Amino acid sequence: MAELHAGDLLVQMLMDYGVEYVFGMPGGQTTALHDAIARNSDRINHILMRDERNAAYAADGYSRITGKVGVCDATVGPGANLLPAGFLEALNASVPMIGIIGDVPLDWLSLKTKGIASQGFDQVAFFKTCCKDAFQVPTLASLPEMIRTAFRIATAPRPGPVALVIPHDIFDATWDPAVLKATTDQRTVHIPYLRSTAPASEIERAADLIRKARRPALVCGGGVHGSVAAEDVTAFADRLGGLVVTSLTGKGSVPETRAYAGGVLNPLGSLAAIDLMPEADLVIWCGSKVSQNTGLNWTLPTPEQATITIDCDPLEHGRTFRPTVPLLGDVRETIRALDAAMGESRADANPAWAARIAEVKARCDRQKAEEMASPKIPVQPPRVMAEIAKRLGPEDVVVSDASFAAGWIAGYIPALRPGRSFVYGRGQGGLGYSVPAAIGAATVVPTGARVVTVAGDGGFSYTVGELATQALYRQRIVNVVINNGKLGWINFWQKFYFGRTISVDLESQGATPAYAAAGEAMGLKAFYVEKPDEIGAALDAAFAHDGPSVVEVRIDEMATPIHSFKRRLQQPDDTQRQRPGTVYKLRDWKVSPDL
Repeated sequence: MAELHAGDLLVQMLMDYGVEYVFGMPGGQTTALHDAIARNSDRINHILMRDERNAAYAADGYSRITGKVGVCDATVGPGANLLPAGFLEALNASVPMIGIIGDVPLDWLSLKTKGIASQGFDQVAFFKTCCKDAFQVPTLASLPEMIRTAFRIATAPRPGPVALVIPHDIFDATWDPAVLKATTDQRTVHIPYLRSTAPASEIERAADLIRKARRPALVCGGGVHGSVAAEDVTAFADRLGGLVVTSLTGKGSVPETRAYAGGVLNPLGSLAAIDLMPEADLVIWCGSKVSQNTGLNWTLPTPEQATITIDCDPLEHGRTFRPTVPLLGDVRETIRALDAAMGESRADANPAWAARIAEVKARCDRQKAEEMASPKIPVQPPRVMAEIAKRLGPEDVVVSDASFAAGWIAGYIPALRPGRSFVYGRGQGGLGYSVPAAIGAATVVPTGARVVTVAGDGGFSYTVGELATQALYRQRIVNVVINNGKLGWINFWQKFYFGRTISVDLESQGATPAYAAAGEAMGLKAFYVEKPDEIGAALDAAFAHDGPSVVEVRIDEMATPIHSFKRRLQQPDDTQRQRPGTVYKLRDWKVSPDL
């Protein structure tokens, strides 16, 4: 038997932690890792990415679907310095991740500090700025404890990425399993690491607020999925007697087919949610950061609204407002306790509020139905989303890119069941997330299920090279590119606020990127669509293909899911332009009232 090394120790512990895939790019300093994975290919595999940034995005997608720690790897220097984009996404979105990063040998420290060790730099200090924590492994003997620490920190409230920097000489060191045990902590295999609930007295205070409320609303964030609480939240929502909306990352916390479901609360989300939320007298923020977008540029909660916050992170309670009742605890356990304390069902307790919700939803749904049936050429994006929605199965997953794609998915592809069927990269909202994140998701979706990505041509351009990865592993991914030839959001922003545009056009006469053709050149099935009646056939063929595909749809460059932009487009040209000085004004911190 070949001599074992530190790579074998690391891989043994990864397998014991339930990790099936590592996403990354091999390097000389990390070869021991890949050698050990090759020895254990019946239990763990390496997915070769084309870019280390995308390795972190793929690990992110894997983690969001499984709830386990996503693992990516990169070699020292030029590989390592590409990881922060994915780490920042995971950090802000509370996604557990570990980056295994190579380094020059330990005794090269003086050479590294002088800047003469090839590719070497202070990686630990670098990664501390974009991770929950970062460590360098100083000895082989310390490696098991540092791996356990990395998993504990990655999964502990609130989850996030941890960088584990392993010098070349440590990686190659000989490992004797009889001397150094590969012991793991099974509590940290899956998030949440630990579950707790708020004190009974605070639960009762919150339940009393619910009983007093006449127009309650529940806002569900990504913390619902992080707690695997969608079914419990749906059961609570069924008995609440109020409006229920979600953030983008919280989409799927409740089925959007429910009468009380108002859709995604976001400037590019549901108009019904935007219109109804200010009317609530009580808002329950459940696993939500109440960020700029979900808080509608910090206009929510209003000064008149009582609030309940449910979150496992104590720093979330009172960050931008002081809640009436803060409930510190795991979302699932706390919502179960609150449901029990609420007593009898209040599903029919607020008929006037239910009627108002139905009225606003009906008005907005009529408008959406017209958009989704539009025969216009160029194609309207809601028509594309409607065709995608018709073909999604119960186990399929939709991965959104940033910018307008997120809004088109949020508003026009409904979540039909509780659970995470939609993956949004909103921790940073960076373009280029969808294609690599789909690679991670596709490794673990059920057999026969598909992953569908939706990206604009701008976002798709960032990571088009990863189509080669999808083809290499024959993943069942349908990549939908809605091509308007522009950086859509910035195009409108420049026009509205500055009256001219620059560097927003992604094509010109004689230089028109062909995204479907690029996919075909890399071994994917490819379809190009220009007319609404061509969308269905292209999607049918893509969904039927046992491998990856690209469906490129030419869309209207003036289409936007942002409701404020839609209103501006309906104004005369001379009234559209307005500098954005007050658009993102942060309101003062305030105290939510009692009812």
